[in-house]
Amino acid sequence: MAAIARQIALSVLNSRDDPHVTLDSLLVQAFKKRPRLIQPDRALANELVFGVLRWRARLDWVIKDLSNTPIDRIDPPVLNIIRLGLYQILFLSRIPVSAAVNDSVELAKDCAPPWTVRFVNAVLRNAVRRAQDIPLPDEKDDPVSAIAIGESHPLWMVKRWVKRLGVEETKRLCKTNNQIPPVTIRTNTLKVSREELHRSLVAHVRGIRQTRFAPDGLALSGLKQPIGKMSPFQKGWFQVQDEGAQLITYLLDPKGGETVLDACAGLGGKTGHIAQLMKDSGVLRAMDREAWKLRSLRTAVKRLGTSTVTTWHHDLSSPVADNLASTFDRILVDAPCSGLGVIRRNPDIKWEKREKDLLRLQRRQRGLLAALAPLVKRGGWLVYCVCSLEPEEGDRVVDAFLKSHSDFAISRSPCTLSDINEHFVDTSGIFRTVPNQHNMDGFFAVRLKKVGP
Repeated sequence: MAAIARQIALSVLNSRDDPHVTLDSLLVQAFKKRPRLIQPDRALANELVFGVLRWRARLDWVIKDLSNTPIDRIDPPVLNIIRLGLYQILFLSRIPVSAAVNDSVELAKDCAPPWTVRFVNAVLRNAVRRAQDIPLPDEKDDPVSAIAIGESHPLWMVKRWVKRLGVEETKRLCKTNNQIPPVTIRTNTLKVSREELHRSLVAHVRGIRQTRFAPDGLALSGLKQPIGKMSPFQKGWFQVQDEGAQLITYLLDPKGGETVLDACAGLGGKTGHIAQLMKDSGVLRAMDREAWKLRSLRTAVKRLGTSTVTTWHHDLSSPVADNLASTFDRILVDAPCSGLGVIRRNPDIKWEKREKDLLRLQRRQRGLLAALAPLVKRGGWLVYCVCSLEPEEGDRVVDAFLKSHSDFAISRSPCTLSDINEHFVDTSGIFRTVPNQHNMDGFFAVRLKKVGP
């Protein structure tokens, strides 16, 4: 059965040609085609996909040393086969190296001519003998390259982080990005308490702990079955959501009876939490420009049992109707961004994003804020957030917005959830969570209050 897990992993890695399709969704679709696949093999397929993507730069460094063929001349499916085999040899001690090599050769037989199969076999057998002895770049001579290869991150990313954070902090951040994060969930307190949810999950997971800062969160480990098959999930008792993402909703601090807009709602993770904090009362509109995301959102909020959410299919590059001016008490702008704060959950981001993307995304982020500002009531709140800690997407977006919108100001008033003020908001009013400091996804956020007409 482990051979099937390797086939699934290869098919997912070969399908990473659409940036709008997530790794998780590709794996879900692959598993649906094999409904009898047992949980250990599902886990192995996940491990192989995420492991290869986490460590791709390190794997390719080794392959370059072992192969006589330049890596950019190896057909991508064949290269992924070699990466899969090499990842098992270097990182998965519980898998016999003979199985890693032999199954990789069998995968090659299904998609490559005989000479290529022999090439795969030769590279991996050479890896068994030599891979552990191949030196990495020397940190003293070239710390950027040493981190980029040793911790498997793109050179451009490491270079900018070293310039901003220093060598040691960059190394810690990259190490954290390569760690497997816990599965973090948010209790749906409209239906159940965190304590009752904890008790209901004991039969489904091997480890449960309460999140440190988010009052409704639990971190799970050792899942015995997929989340979607757990009865507490099917009952709508919880939603998968990182602790940092949960804190964003507390920063928004929505109240029952208010009129609230989740302006870039996506699949609705934060929408459900907003409804929860509003006690499912008031008006909550979930906007997105992608109709398919809103369909998924409606399914999610129905499972959670919320009744106040209505969806709004709109692209904010087009004007909003004038009669909606000064309509909303609070607006959350969870803006599309590079996602560099969530690399540990989505390692493919490392290889799909380019530095030039940051300015392109900044233009869109600034446009979103400008389009939404007129919709906020006087005295209302506009919360801007991105799952990125890059200045182009955070501080510089906010600075530009405030220069052109004198009727808004950063709020420095304390949040209802006191831990946010103490641990995450600096003296300028900026909220940040940092993966290697807080063991949660990296977010930048700010509360902007409309102080003018």
